[in-house]
Amino acid sequence: MKKQELVKDAYKIAKQQYAEMGVDTDAVIKQINKVIISLHCWQADDVGGFETSDAELGGGGIQVTGNYPGKARSAEEMRQDLEKVMSLLPGKQRLNLHAIYGDFGGEFVDRDQIETKHYQEWIDWAGNQEIGMDFNCTCFSHPKADDGFTLSGKNSENRKFWIEHVKRCRKIGADFGKQLGSPCIHNLWIPDGSKDTPVDRYTHRALLKESLDEIFAEDYPEKYLKDSVESKLFGIGSESMVVGSYDFYLSYAIRNNKLICLDNGHYHPTEQIGDKISSCLLFLDELMLHVTRGVRWDSDHVVTLNDEILLIAHEVIRSGALSRVNIGLDFFDGSINRIGAYVAGTRATQLAFMIAMLEPTIMIREYEEKGKNFERLALLELLKSKPFGAVYDYYCLTSGVPVGTDYIDEIQKYEQEVLLKRE
Repeated sequence: MKKQELVKDAYKIAKQQYAEMGVDTDAVIKQINKVIISLHCWQADDVGGFETSDAELGGGGIQVTGNYPGKARSAEEMRQDLEKVMSLLPGKQRLNLHAIYGDFGGEFVDRDQIETKHYQEWIDWAGNQEIGMDFNCTCFSHPKADDGFTLSGKNSENRKFWIEHVKRCRKIGADFGKQLGSPCIHNLWIPDGSKDTPVDRYTHRALLKESLDEIFAEDYPEKYLKDSVESKLFGIGSESMVVGSYDFYLSYAIRNNKLICLDNGHYHPTEQIGDKISSCLLFLDELMLHVTRGVRWDSDHVVTLNDEILLIAHEVIRSGALSRVNIGLDFFDGSINRIGAYVAGTRATQLAFMIAMLEPTIMIREYEEKGKNFERLALLELLKSKPFGAVYDYYCLTSGVPVGTDYIDEIQKYEQEVLLKRE
């Protein structure tokens, strides 16, 4: 009880400080509930999936490090973990599911044969949780991707296999949206590329365009399904050329009215996707974000409150585009408690958006338009020391979830009672 009073007292002080700058913190707390983050299922099991009982990550430009105890070994365990995660987060989330995470009943179902029935338990679970679901085709960790190519490959039989897989994933995603009453975003990422310098880039990109055209030939109502395409700079085994580059997918998305997925680990280390958001929003109806933390390369570390995440959040809010930007997470760390990674990363993302909402943007923009650049700089610097943490703590308190370090205790308890017993 004493801690609750301290949180409330701190919030009163924070509320007064922000009010002096024209910011209504009560309104911000209401607005932050509109930041709905799609939790990525693959943090719970290191991108292994449940196609077979001993599923392990294969190739395709993805690598997870660590073997911390408690990895989810089944869809049931993963759902249990996700429920724990959501119980420790304020606000409402979604679930982002990869195709390899179906309930296959112990039978091997190849990816060109998957159907909605293999994901019905996920749909029913999401319905009970009153959350929406997003979906991803899984075009990696499969023998038909061993040559480094899927939708852009010159092997026509393999390419046909992957086209069928993605078609089925879109159908399944549309069923997610229809049954749950919330549009499902189906995101397409492929690992296609070349380890060494290729000669024939053009043909691979022409084949990818041809494959995408066939995949997207069937339309689904937007109230059920939205399509997103995701680029990459390089990956393991595709260091010299990635077929689905940013230029390729941005061009394709604009011409075909698809979402572009901006993953902040998929660009040159000196690029920040926050700077791309306003440009993309001028030509596309919506964007998809994959929020992660790349350390020197696309290493998908747990999200922390760093300058890159803050820029992303500020650009979304300053552009008045929250309703047009879909936020998902994309990191995987098997070296620490996986539930802790989920909660810490999601809270950091929420906090970034709250900080952006606590900015007196109108006042700062007026300074900027009048050429008062010192005043703009001074106000932006002063904001860095404002008590945004007190506002977030109050948000957690009023949402009925652990405040501050209390969530650490909850996760440690879950580790002892659940995760360690899985070994």
